[in-house]
Amino acid sequence: MDRAKPTAVALEDATVAFRLADNRVYTAVEQATLRIEHGEFVAIVGPTGCGKSTLLNVAAGLLKPASGRVTIFDAPLAGLNREAGYLFQADALFPWKTAIDNVAIGLEIKGAPRAHALERAQGWLTSVGLGGFANRYPHMLSGGQRKRVGLAQVLIRDPKILLMDEPFASLDAQTRELMQEELTRIWVQARKTVLFITHQIDEAIYLADRVVVFSGRPGKVKDSIAVDIERPRPIGVKRQARFHALEDRIWGLIDEDVKTKARTE
Repeated sequence: MDRAKPTAVALEDATVAFRLADNRVYTAVEQATLRIEHGEFVAIVGPTGCGKSTLLNVAAGLLKPASGRVTIFDAPLAGLNREAGYLFQADALFPWKTAIDNVAIGLEIKGAPRAHALERAQGWLTSVGLGGFANRYPHMLSGGQRKRVGLAQVLIRDPKILLMDEPFASLDAQTRELMQEELTRIWVQARKTVLFITHQIDEAIYLADRVVVFSGRPGKVKDSIAVDIERPRPIGVKRQARFHALEDRIWGLIDEDVKTKARTE
């Protein structure tokens, strides 16, 4: 990586802890250190409840770590991360608005003239393969189509960073793979910095430049594995031996924590 460029997201010894109703302290993430370079696609995997989404919320500025340091493009993060767009697992579409209005609203809120916002929204709907669906309401769209609208809704604001929290988890297997291909295509064009949370190891490997493996709770960065598979990546790469070798390596790291937890409970 070119160290002359600012690091898009950096967490240094970040610890996130919550005080429970009985006054006990629950530590979700402990001394996590992670650097994501500008334009890099990083996926985070780990056991259930290991603090992956908590870390994403720290990068978004939705949570403040109890200790440690968070910087965005080398500037300390204070409050919400204004450089980031956030794509949640659940749909964030307004059910009473059409697809084009859902996409345009981000620009309209920022003061863009409606005609300009609608023109840009139509362009992004076309980019995500929904150019002919502008006047459909969310209930008239499939799950995959709603995800495409949600992606356009985030991208129209041109964030430098995309924070994605299991955005395809609710989709069926076939639609999920289609969305993985779509996200890869858009990322290659736009070269956004992406931090992507997933439970699916194959999804992480297919999408990312690097897969970060989190330990069991309290979450720590256990390992960081470069995905040395050239792009573009056809979906069929998931059936290749080198892909399976990465899957086995990552699953082995996660399995260690899963078995350790089972023995201690």
